[in-house]
Amino acid sequence: MIRSMFVAGAFLLAAGASLAQSMPRMDLSIGMFRIDAEVAADNPSRMQGLMYRKTMPPAAGMLFVFPADQRHCMWMKNTLLPLSVAFIDAKGVIINIEEMAPQTEDSHCALDPARYALEMNAGWFKSKNIKPGAKITGIERAPAPQ
Repeated sequence: MIRSMFVAGAFLLAAGASLAQSMPRMDLSIGMFRIDAEVAADNPSRMQGLMYRKTMPPAAGMLFVFPADQRHCMWMKNTLLPLSVAFIDAKGVIINIEEMAPQTEDSHCALDPARYALEMNAGWFKSKNIKPGAKITGIERAPAPQ
């Protein structure tokens, strides 16, 4: 039983790492700050997100591209890193920013309809004094959602 749980856990970690390697990347910027973003534009990659990752470089993040402008919500089940998420409208303007504790099922939602969500290491937006209303450039080149 313990061996099968270990094998299943190892498989999930390997699957998460494999998915991360297959996600497209793009450069984004907010003011003078550059972000190396993995892009989750299809349902499997949006569902996986940053689950099972133990680290993320300081200027890296994940951009979630949604098929419709809605009040999308995020949660942290199986996510080991504390994260900040910015919900972003179709024009690239940050709607709101939420802090998310690891391995929780609390919902963190956009205050208005959002097209994107950008997850960064916890406190990244605050440390850069980035607030709602800031514009993200490069987001217009994001792949179409699937």
